[in-house]
Amino acid sequence: MAGTYTQIYIQIVFAVKGRENHIAKAWRDELHKYISGIITNKGQKSIIVNGVADHIHVFVGLKPTMAISDLVRDIKNNSSKFINDRKFMKGKFSWQAGYGAFSYAHSQIEQVYNYILNQEDHHYKKSFREEYLDFLQEFQIEYNEKYLFDWIE
Repeated sequence: MAGTYTQIYIQIVFAVKGRENHIAKAWRDELHKYISGIITNKGQKSIIVNGVADHIHVFVGLKPTMAISDLVRDIKNNSSKFINDRKFMKGKFSWQAGYGAFSYAHSQIEQVYNYILNQEDHHYKKSFREEYLDFLQEFQIEYNEKYLFDWIE
């Protein structure tokens, strides 16, 4: 789109169906690289993809030619197929419905990058539930508890 200039940075968070710990360390990096490739192939900028056994954080520079919901749908569909085709786990892998998407300013890129980079260390101190609810409160997003992820405590 000629004459269109944007700066849109979005952190997307989504979880494994049932919040199971299915994303094994043995193939986690391969999954993150694959998701980064999906983002790039969709014409978006992959800044960082990282997560732990039960959820993923994706940080993207989003162009206005793609809706966040379309990008998340494509990431989830293609990465589920990738995991299942390679038989990384017994049974069928799938992502939980829904996701969180949070916007940031250019001045926050390094801070968000480092936060996502250090997910394992971060989750020694805070559960995914605590982390996600903190995001919703920080960004002043109204929510209904019954529509949030299935929590495992």
